[in-house]
Amino acid sequence: MKNILIISSILFLAACGGGEEKTANVSNEEEKIEGEAPEKKLPLVSIFNIEEKVFDHFVEIQGSVETDQNILVYPELQGKLIKFNMEMGDPVNKGQTVALIDDGGVRQQLAQLEEKAALSKITFERQKRLWDQKIGSELDFLRAETSFHADEEAVNQIKKQLEKAVVVAPFSGVIDETLADEGQLVSPGQTPLFRIINLSKMYIHADVPEQYLSTVKKGKKVLVELDVLDTIIQTSVGKVSNYISPDNRTFKIEIDVPNQGGLIKPNLTSRLRINDYTSEKAILIPQSIISENSEGKQYVYKAVSPKSSKTTVEKVFITTGKKQGDDIEVTSGLVNKDAVILEGARIVKDKQEVQIIK
Repeated sequence: MKNILIISSILFLAACGGGEEKTANVSNEEEKIEGEAPEKKLPLVSIFNIEEKVFDHFVEIQGSVETDQNILVYPELQGKLIKFNMEMGDPVNKGQTVALIDDGGVRQQLAQLEEKAALSKITFERQKRLWDQKIGSELDFLRAETSFHADEEAVNQIKKQLEKAVVVAPFSGVIDETLADEGQLVSPGQTPLFRIINLSKMYIHADVPEQYLSTVKKGKKVLVELDVLDTIIQTSVGKVSNYISPDNRTFKIEIDVPNQGGLIKPNLTSRLRINDYTSEKAILIPQSIISENSEGKQYVYKAVSPKSSKTTVEKVFITTGKKQGDDIEVTSGLVNKDAVILEGARIVKDKQEVQIIK
């Protein structure tokens, strides 16, 4: 019995000792886990590599299509409109007859004057032959000469008047509309007969703010956007005014517009993009990634080691130039091949380590 008690005591003590050792081991493992630092999470950013490129900056203004060859034609002779030889939309050449006006008996007057002039000519030539032979008086010769020249001038004048009864096209173009009716009495300067337009020689007049006086010059490239026609035409500045309007502080320019197909019409609204500045090796970045400090200085962040998945970022102060769309030109602070932080540019700090996402 005594032996049994001794064995039980030994087993109890052994069990108690083993439990303490196990508890100690668990505590050591927990302390070991708690002592390890968790993996650090880095800000995720994306980058883009700067590549120099040609940068064309454009001034955007409004303009209206015009043509100098867009006129109303009036009669030069009062009378009844006999006939239109052309209709609206008909092409016409310079000098071609468009309308006829009743001459009111001028043609009969011409016939009578021509007969009188013919007789005066015969009389003059006869008196001249006699005078050359020293026969007759000088006074008769001079009277015959004066009468002949007067009748000849009268014929020429009546012919010019008769020509006004035939209304011709002053230049080649298109009859845009007829404005008088056949049989209507028309008068010079009061009754327009028709409108003629030449659409091959179009141009745009536009007012440019005076701040662009030194950059918008003759020969500068222009993109003419005609939204109604869904068309963009590349042309150039043809003329530049030397006068600045005191009313709106602008100067005028004229831009030639080729009208292939004849779709462009006078008074059509256009949007002009005039090339006022060009850089052959420009550094462009999105405006959205630029920050500004309390002193008004602009800065961006660039990757120190852009080829690594993890890198630090560096704050770079920059100066900027002209804007175009969402991009702006950087004139100092960045160079070709620099890797600039794109996504995440607003959340990183100088010298901070970041994770680059592809």
